[in-house]
Amino acid sequence: MQLTSAHYKRLITIPVQVGGITIGANNPIRIQTMTTTDTLDTKATVAQSIRCIEAGAELIRITAPSKKEAENLAAIKKEIRAAGFNTPIIADIHYTPNAAEIAARIIEKVRINPGNYIDKKKFNFIEYTDAEYAEEIDNIRERFLPLVKICKEHGTAMRIGTNHGSLSDRIMSRYGDTPMGMVESAMEFLRIARDEAYNQIILSMKSSNPQVMVQAYRLLVEQMEHEFGMCYPLHLGVTEAGDGEDGRIKSAIGIGTLLEEGIGDTIRVSLTEDPEFEIPVCKDIVQRFTNRGSALYLPAKELFNHKYPYSRFEHKRRESVPASNIGTGNVPVVVADLSKYENITPSDLTAIGYKYDAVADKYAIADGAADFVYTGGKIIDFGLPGTLQNIVDADVFNATANNSQLVPYLKHNDLAPNRLSEKVVAFVEITTDDIKGETIAYLKQNSGCVAVIKPASDSDLNSTRLFIHSLIEAGIKNPLVLYSESAKPSIDEELIQFATTTGGLFLDGIGDGIWLNNCHAKIDNHKMNGRTYLEVHNNEQFLNNTCFSILQATRTRISKTEYISCPSCGRTLFELQETTAKIRKATHHLKGVKIAIMGCIVNGPGEMADADFGYVGSGPGKITLYKSKEVVRKNIPAEGAVDELIDLLKENGVWIENATN
Repeated sequence: MQLTSAHYKRLITIPVQVGGITIGANNPIRIQTMTTTDTLDTKATVAQSIRCIEAGAELIRITAPSKKEAENLAAIKKEIRAAGFNTPIIADIHYTPNAAEIAARIIEKVRINPGNYIDKKKFNFIEYTDAEYAEEIDNIRERFLPLVKICKEHGTAMRIGTNHGSLSDRIMSRYGDTPMGMVESAMEFLRIARDEAYNQIILSMKSSNPQVMVQAYRLLVEQMEHEFGMCYPLHLGVTEAGDGEDGRIKSAIGIGTLLEEGIGDTIRVSLTEDPEFEIPVCKDIVQRFTNRGSALYLPAKELFNHKYPYSRFEHKRRESVPASNIGTGNVPVVVADLSKYENITPSDLTAIGYKYDAVADKYAIADGAADFVYTGGKIIDFGLPGTLQNIVDADVFNATANNSQLVPYLKHNDLAPNRLSEKVVAFVEITTDDIKGETIAYLKQNSGCVAVIKPASDSDLNSTRLFIHSLIEAGIKNPLVLYSESAKPSIDEELIQFATTTGGLFLDGIGDGIWLNNCHAKIDNHKMNGRTYLEVHNNEQFLNNTCFSILQATRTRISKTEYISCPSCGRTLFELQETTAKIRKATHHLKGVKIAIMGCIVNGPGEMADADFGYVGSGPGKITLYKSKEVVRKNIPAEGAVDELIDLLKENGVWIENATN
């Protein structure tokens, strides 16, 4: 089945009524966010909710960690309605079933986390017999049924929202820390609700790792279709995505990949920023799909009837015949494009990770330094630093007597036989609408060539994916460089396009390199919510940074520190945005180290299970530090906690001094 932009298809799901809006079926993809204020502060919560609604939020989620907050939702709802807004309100519940039961009588939707609503997480492994496991399910049924009955009585919708980091010890003991464990965690609760003929349910499979998140949603759809012959609406989100460029890229990779496949009925982008600034990013993501016109809605068995040449439920990199440093056994490479430059000087390479010191006549090479630089019809006429290689057009390569240091770039008209020595590595352009197959035949005969995959459309991941499937089925073993070009008017839209069109393929193990381009001559500092979130010297630095951020988010090439940072909510116990910025400034040079910055203990210990170190709010003005899942320092005053974190990094041998400080 060839999916194209003109024939965009979506998974058909049942309709769920949440207040005055319907989620699922053939309704638009809904946008939502979550407040960060103290739920007991009615005035602040109402004010922030209204700002979010005016920015475009169609649903507002508010935390209710205890009975007091749940009860105060009535006052908040009353004030929002009095201000003239009928936007549905969602109560966010974790550990307290009684709070959920109170909230379900007041607001339009309640969200529960099956990992900690009844079960517990203490990182204990427990051997269950089948009978013991069934007994645990009976205990869940007994505790969960009161909420189901209240929701039925009051017409309240429910989201069963699994978080990868808060799977219970029971689920972990049987299924492990896996996407299937996430799916089963939700399905246990869904089966109980269905037994009571309660179907006003939305589900989610959120993770800070886009690979895990995408695999879990795909598995959930398959499981629902197999077990029920129908699918419930799906809420999409990458939890603890972070802020700035990284948060937007990580969210777009996870959410955008699934929306491209037709999966998803409502989304939230979890940024460590004020919630109203999440809404424009949501709009930009959703706009990619509303622009495609009406969609054909299909059940899962028809939507996914294309046979994939690999598993959609695990990450396994496509095997290729290595060409130089590209392909199997090598991390994905980054190609920078300086073809628009009139004259290229050593200082121009600063933008792509090579900082030139003219006095010493040497380069400092960053971890995020491009591997290749394309210059088109020009040759760089000075010595290149490190292992950087110069790609030039085929005619320039052929006209250059001493071309051993150059890499030729071949287009369709350059594919004359015997133009190149077998020892020459060449980049060969192939577009996804290449139906003649001449380039494919050339690639088959020249395994030392690298295929540059250029999409025919700037916004269609599926056509590119299925074209690459045809290459795999044709036996093409050449390394593949994923090319994406954008003419979007804003940085956010460009980040979303780049992340979706390339990131979704890297998640599936497809891609041995990345090459991004756009139509801008220069991008100045871009302001977002009153501060500069992305500072670039020029457009080439922006593109180079984005390449490495996409590879980092897809876990295919680690070039910098990774932060798992929650978006804040009413449970947050310290100034999250300021602290995140402070930790980033102190630790951004620690390549490959994963640091979690979590506002409270609700999601903290779970979501940071994938992190090397954790900084978690444990009480008002108090911080607890973790090494992996282990508490190492408890209840540290927040004023000195960042310094304590640095000491912990030093004690564990991962700290290095930052040469730029």
